[in-house]
Amino acid sequence: MTMLVTGATGNVGRHVVDLLARAGVDVRVTSRDPASLDLPAGVAAYRADLTDPKTFEHALRGVEKVFLYTQPTGIDGVVEVAKAAGVEHIVLLSSLAAAGRDPDHWIARYHRMAEDSIERSGLSWTFVRPGPFAANSLQWAPSIRAGKPVRLLYAHSYLSSIHERDIAEVSTRALLRDGHAGARYHITGGDSITQAEQVALIGQAIGRELAFEDLTGDDARAVFHERIGSRLQELVRDGIIGRTDAPDIVETRIRYYVEALEGPVEIDRTVEKVLGRPARTFAEWALDHKADFTN
Repeated sequence: MTMLVTGATGNVGRHVVDLLARAGVDVRVTSRDPASLDLPAGVAAYRADLTDPKTFEHALRGVEKVFLYTQPTGIDGVVEVAKAAGVEHIVLLSSLAAAGRDPDHWIARYHRMAEDSIERSGLSWTFVRPGPFAANSLQWAPSIRAGKPVRLLYAHSYLSSIHERDIAEVSTRALLRDGHAGARYHITGGDSITQAEQVALIGQAIGRELAFEDLTGDDARAVFHERIGSRLQELVRDGIIGRTDAPDIVETRIRYYVEALEGPVEIDRTVEKVLGRPARTFAEWALDHKADFTN
């Protein structure tokens, strides 16, 4: 069986490549710069760009299943090329926002565009919808390595952050085994704790106490806009949001943090149902990534 993995250099995609290779699958990956990839032995790399569907024609020949990273720009064309090539099943890395309370939020729209395109295609599919990635905490690494306080937006808001390996293992199970067609897997982490507690767990993993700043209100708005400004420009360029949407995006995020101050969020048991074991906790993620915060 031959499978294609897009987003192979990402936090999730690389784990999917490794897991499939270990399972003895004929694995291919795509990249805009395949020569730069460091891949397991036997994994073939093809040059392709999700925004240019025709570049996938060669890579998809003989492929039966695809792990697809969400990229709404060009998604209809990529799905059309996949269908023409005889692809049988697509596992899409989507987002829990696609099932959220605010269907007009840009993250929900972004992922629903990809989901809708795949559903319309008539291909078999599985949508893997994770919530916040634990790997988002890597943005704190420069401050931690430098011995500076970590700047947290609403430090006492709760998250159920997901280990990227759990996402990859659920996705790989949907690729390797029957019984996952038509599933929308909503994935959370194994616990729900505050960002301040996450920082403390990273400190425990690396063996030192860490300080943090609790940014709220206008201070939080300013830092959030600073962090995502370039991303907003990309979304405007790709037609995902309008030029006037940026302030609403910032305010929506601030509301999310404020609401998350109320207490722990619900833990979804999907990882346990699919894999037969509980989802990893943030403490486990911190131990797995302690080198990122010390080197």
